[in-house]
Parts: sequence; C-alpha cells; structure tokens
Amino acid sequence: MSNSIEPVLRPCHGPTEWPSFVRIWRSAVEATHTFLTPEDVEFYASRMEKDYLPAVELTVADVDGTPAGFSGIAGNSLEMLFVDDAHRGHGIGSALLGRALTEHPDLVLDVNEQNPQAVGFYERHGFVTVGRSATDGDGRPFPILHMARSAH
Repeated sequence: MSNSIEPVLRPCHGPTEWPSFVRIWRSAVEATHTFLTPEDVEFYASRMEKDYLPAVELTVADVDGTPAGFSGIAGNSLEMLFVDDAHRGHGIGSALLGRALTEHPDLVLDVNEQNPQAVGFYERHGFVTVGRSATDGDGRPFPILHMARSAH
C-alpha cells in the first residue's frame, strides 16, 4: 500500500486563504529549518502575507478539502513550496513540483543550503546546483543554492 496521498491541486482563492498558508509555512519551517532561531521565523512569518504571498502565483494542494501544501511561482522561478509537517513524505510536494514543471519546463528555484531535506528532494526530481549565494534574498546569513533541471 502506497504512502502517497493524491492531493487536489487548484489555484489560490485569494488573500482570505493566506492565513492557512502562513500556518502551513510555519509548520514546514519549524520541522525543517532548524538553522533558524525563533526570531528568524517570526521575521519571515511577518512578511508572508505582506510581501511574499502577493508576489507569486499560488497553487494549493488540498487533502480532504483542506490546504496541506502550496507553491508559489514568479515567472519561471519556484519561489516557495511548503507542505504541512503532518503531510510531509506523502507525495504532496512532488505533486506541487510536478504541476510547476508541467507549466514551466524551464523551472528554476532557490533553496536554503542548510535544509538538506529540501536540497535532496529537488535533487531527486532532477535539479542540480548551478550557483550559490552566501546570503538569502533579504541579505541575511543563510546560504542559498540556485538550482535548475539537469540537461541530461
């Protein structure tokens, strides 16, 4: 029996859904971004609805009618992909990434170097590191790997 859940992927219904995305984001980040302090988490959380979510086209992964994950794309760049910790490892992230790749075969993304689970996830989906930045987009000291699909 498979461990996968078949999520229903759909567009975001608008800003009324954003609080649920912040909850999902926090659950995912607290489970995987062990390099962040509680103050760092609050810094990024405070910017989710104001800065980050409005800047992307959001896709939602519903499980039993409830958002369990989401992704955000700007141009051909995957800017965010987060799955609620209770749903990690069940194929939701793969479904969201698959949809993004279908819509953007030239998809690129950035991932925290200090999040080896995410780096491994993207590598398993054919992404390779094509560059590195010592700081994140906010200039904070969290190295970022720039990834793209392998030409192979």
